[in-house]
Amino acid sequence: MRIVVASHNAGKIAEISGILSGSGIELAGLDDFAPYPEPEESGETFLENAMIKARAAHEATGLPALADDSGIVVDALGGAPGIRSARYGGEGLDDSERYARLLEALEETPDEERTARFRCVMVLYPAPGSGGDALVTEGILEGRIAREPAGENGFGYDPVFYVPEVGKTAAEMEPAEKNRLSHRYRALVEMKAMLERGGESLE
Repeated sequence: MRIVVASHNAGKIAEISGILSGSGIELAGLDDFAPYPEPEESGETFLENAMIKARAAHEATGLPALADDSGIVVDALGGAPGIRSARYGGEGLDDSERYARLLEALEETPDEERTARFRCVMVLYPAPGSGGDALVTEGILEGRIAREPAGENGFGYDPVFYVPEVGKTAAEMEPAEKNRLSHRYRALVEMKAMLERGGESLE
């Protein structure tokens, strides 16, 4: 079965390919279908945005499409940045400026209230043999926001996302270690299991 990943990121596609190995799935990326009209991610939830991306990729390519939407959810900020993680603090900021804004917002927040999680919602649309339904999975990595950044690996909020189960930030983990724990990995593993079970729709 051939599936298009709704992404231009070759590294991300390679990561997904490795996790789905042995499932009989051949992956393509959006660069294989250039030019590709990017959809507006106008949803109000991770699921809505993932569905927007999956439907658009399917309509453009005719293939089942795998898409995800992810971000960091901070309890003390009422769930923010959430779906706006990539735009937190305004347009034009780089990763370090975004997490600096996050640390500033939490400056007076005690350690026990700095709980947070990375969330990834993944959609395969349409699911094989479903008649037009989607497969939906979710992966979560629990942690808390550190007082200051640490680590040189990763990207985004990784330097300030402390993972208690390993005793370091996501940016202090080696890539292979992070991939075994990540929210995207967990969503993908569940997606693979669902495909192997024959495609149970969660939508």
